[in-house]
Amino acid sequence: MVSITGSGQVSASNQSDIKSKASGDITGVYVTLGQEAGAGALLAVIDASDAERAERDAETNLETAKLELEKLLEPLDELTLLQAENSLAQTKESKQKSEDDLKKAHEDGFNTVANAFLELPGVMTGLQDMLFESTLGGSGQWNIDYYEDAVKTYDEKVSQYKEAALLAYQTARTAYDKNFTDYKSTSRFANSSIIESLISETYDTTKDIAEAVKSANNLIQFYQDKLTERKIKPNSLSNTHLSALNANTGKTNSNISSLLSIKRTIQDSKEAIISAERSIEEKELSLAKIKKGPDDLDIRAKKITIQQKEDALLTAKQALADHYVRAPFAGIIAKVNAKKGDSASAGAAIATLVTKQKMAEISLNEIDAAKIKIGQKTTLIFDAIDGLNITGEVAEIDAIGTVAQGVVTYTVKITF
Repeated sequence: MVSITGSGQVSASNQSDIKSKASGDITGVYVTLGQEAGAGALLAVIDASDAERAERDAETNLETAKLELEKLLEPLDELTLLQAENSLAQTKESKQKSEDDLKKAHEDGFNTVANAFLELPGVMTGLQDMLFESTLGGSGQWNIDYYEDAVKTYDEKVSQYKEAALLAYQTARTAYDKNFTDYKSTSRFANSSIIESLISETYDTTKDIAEAVKSANNLIQFYQDKLTERKIKPNSLSNTHLSALNANTGKTNSNISSLLSIKRTIQDSKEAIISAERSIEEKELSLAKIKKGPDDLDIRAKKITIQQKEDALLTAKQALADHYVRAPFAGIIAKVNAKKGDSASAGAAIATLVTKQKMAEISLNEIDAAKIKIGQKTTLIFDAIDGLNITGEVAEIDAIGTVAQGVVTYTVKITF
């Protein structure tokens, strides 16, 4: 029998600062100094309203993902198939209607051009007579020159109005002559591109004629204004010219509006056809997919989504649990560092917990340490308490010694 003796001190077998893993206001502290607490006992609660909401949302998202998978795996029902077929049929009917609308728009467009050419020849003839006849000054002088000469001595700006009227008329005349020739050579049974081109050409021509009418009106109005300023009575025929120009302005504006409207109608019909064609393609693919049923990739994607939602729920549960501070082991509350209403940050110590189990630690030299083993019985005596003997057991022996001044010692832990 070998007896080994050593000295040391007694301490709790375990001591720990219990720290918060979450930040927030402390809504409750449920332990007091010196109180016994079992393993897992609730010590304090950090405001968990946001974490609870996040957990509920995660549960809802997971349930939704599971329902989506269940719906995907459901067998094809007749109602879904019928709805898909009806949707495709309606889209095809919509395309047919748009094609019919486009055909009608081309017919209306040709009629609009024809109506324009019921009025445009008269406008151009009247404009030509108004500017280039010799009804005002006589002696072969054109009316346009008469208007210029009558007020040039008062304001030379009249020459600018004359040149603008002359240029606008020439532009309108060139466009009108070509447009009128194209109109006469085009049948209402011509293909759609030719009719669309004729509509656009007539629209542009009418705008040119409207500008020519406006420029002539500007010239004559300037003529009247300058003479009136000097209390000179304008030629009475100028009033007739202005009246005719005003009437022609109404005609050209009306035709421009009608031509623009039909241009837009044609464009809208074309866009509707394109949209219908895209919808038909989409609905055909959708119908084919419905008939085929879900493929493996769709099912796999839904399962991956469920796994992601489960992971998110687990994370939310863990985050919620972090708001509840619990004892990691049974022991005595040695210190309370917080109270209700305090603001806690992650990592802050809420309380200090020590075990009721005591342990003695002694230091042995390397010769004595080699003679003992874990589990051997020991007898403990205490300097502070005479006559007290307690039986203990070797619980732990350091594997690595501590060297101090050339002496190697090993710490041995003894449980009561």
